[in-house]
Amino acid sequence: MKYFIITLIAFVFGGCGDTYSIEDKANFDKKIEAYLTENNIECERSTSGMYYTILEEGTGRDIIYKDIVSFKYKGTFLDGAIFDEQKEPVEFQVRQLIGAWKEIMLEMKKGSKVFLIAPPFLGYGAHELDAIPPHSILVFDMEVTDIK
Repeated sequence: MKYFIITLIAFVFGGCGDTYSIEDKANFDKKIEAYLTENNIECERSTSGMYYTILEEGTGRDIIYKDIVSFKYKGTFLDGAIFDEQKEPVEFQVRQLIGAWKEIMLEMKKGSKVFLIAPPFLGYGAHELDAIPPHSILVFDMEVTDIK
């Protein structure tokens, strides 16, 4: 798990550098929409291409880009296979996170819970990690436990 988190930071600072065509993005949307339909899940689609549902609003102030946020999460693929799970909070500065996490954090507060689906261009792109193949669509359940 620690390797995953260290790799997460390395790729965020290094950037994915991958570009996807309009056709690629449309294909990711089709896969995500099929998953949502099959599982009877309702989500909003952000302008960036992330799909999400705020499950609990949380309380207090909104998270901002320079905040350090503690959160728990579970990451799966569309087939339900878990690639990572943090049952105890991990702590990161918002700007250190992958694109989808940065975007959703700015919609959250302490105690917020969210379900999100990140297409590859908001996740790890073409990079291959130990547990995540290139071009993977990632599904996350997240809960913010603290904001500093």
